[in-house]
Amino acid sequence: MAHVVVLASGSDGDVLPYLGLGRRLTEAGHPVTVAAVERFGKAITGAGLGFHRLSSTDPREVTATSRKSPMRLMVDGLCEQVPEMINAAEGADVLLCPMSTLVFGSSLSEARGIPCLAVPLQPAAPTRESSPALFGGRDLGPWLNRGTGELFVHLGPRMFAKPLADLRSRLSLKHRLKPDPHQRMLHGVSPSVVPRPRDWRPEQELTGFWWPHATTEPPAELVEFLDDGPPPVYFSFGSVVARQAGRRQQAISEAIRHTGVRAIVHSGWGDLAASGDNVLAVGHVPHEWLLPRVAAVVHHASAGTTAAVLRAGVASVPVPFSSDQPFWANRLVALGAAPGVLPARKLTAGALSAKVAEAVGNPAYTERAAAVAAKLRNEDGAARVIEVVREVTGG
Repeated sequence: MAHVVVLASGSDGDVLPYLGLGRRLTEAGHPVTVAAVERFGKAITGAGLGFHRLSSTDPREVTATSRKSPMRLMVDGLCEQVPEMINAAEGADVLLCPMSTLVFGSSLSEARGIPCLAVPLQPAAPTRESSPALFGGRDLGPWLNRGTGELFVHLGPRMFAKPLADLRSRLSLKHRLKPDPHQRMLHGVSPSVVPRPRDWRPEQELTGFWWPHATTEPPAELVEFLDDGPPPVYFSFGSVVARQAGRRQQAISEAIRHTGVRAIVHSGWGDLAASGDNVLAVGHVPHEWLLPRVAAVVHHASAGTTAAVLRAGVASVPVPFSSDQPFWANRLVALGAAPGVLPARKLTAGALSAKVAEAVGNPAYTERAAAVAAKLRNEDGAARVIEVVREVTGG
C-alpha cells in the first residue's frame, strides 16, 4: 500500500479536514503521515496518523503578536519549514498538498519521482465562471475571471520565491518551477454547494467535503447549558485575528441582548468574548457535535466552518473578513441558508441584531440548510481521493 504524506500548513481550518481524509486513507490500507506545525501534533496522532513536525512555532501566537502582513508571515513560516518538508517526503509514495504547499510539493515530487496531488479546500482551478475563491470569487466577466485565475496559478512560485528557491537548491533542481497546466486537482468541496465549473478539465474534480476527525469530548458545562433552555446561537470567528476586537465583542454582546437569544461564544484565536446571563464562553468544541444542537451560527465563513454548518443543516449569519471567506458567505446566501452577508468591516450591533433575528425567526433558512445537509449525507468525498491514490501509485 502507498505511503501518503500530507504537507499541511496554516490554521485549524487549513489542517483539520485532512485528518479525517487521512483517517479514511489509513482505513483503506494506506499509511498516512501529516506534516504540520507542532500545535497539531496531538490531534494528528489522536486520529491514528503519523505526525511529522514542520515547526515548533505556534501560528496563533505569531499572528496575534506580529505586525507583519499575513502574506509575509506565511512566507516566513514556509522558509522555516523547508528543511522539514524535505525530511517529511522521505519514503513517501505520493504527496497531498493544499494550495499553500503545492509549489513545494511539486518540487519534492519532481526530485523524488513520485506523484503530487493538489487537494485544495476551495475552488482553485481557473474558470470563466468566477474569479479565484481566494480573491473573493467575484464575477468579473468570463475573460477576467479566467485571467485572474491563471494569474493566481502563476503567482504561487513568485509569492514564495525565497523558500521555493531554497528548497529547489537543497534538492539540486536546476530549473525554475513551472506550474503544471495538467495538475491533478481533487477539491475537497461538495458539488451540491459549489457547482462544478463547466470549463474545467477532467483532472480538475470536486470530490465532496472531507470532515475532521473528532477526538474531543464536549465539556459538561456546555452539555448542561444546552439542556437548560432553547437552542442557542453559536458565535465563532475561528482563527481570525484582526484589529478592533473590542468593537466586535461589544457588537456581539449588544446583539445578544437586543435579540434575547441564548448564546454560545467561541473564543478562537481572537479571544472573542461576550457578556450576559444567557451567554456561555467556550474553547474548541467539535463542530459535528455542537452545530446540530444550535439555532443558528454567526461565523467568519471559512471553508471548514461553512461546510460544517451546512452539514449540520442550520442557518448562518456569515461575517467574512478576507481571503476566500466572502466567496463562501455568498454561497450560503445563494443556497438560501443565510439572510445575507454582513462584512466584518460593517459589523455593528444593529446590523448583527437584524441578521440574527432574521436567521432565527424565519424557518426558511434552516429548511434550506437542511436540504443541503440531506445531499451532503449521501456524498463521500474521501472515497474519490482513495481511488485516485490507488490509481497514481498502482496500489
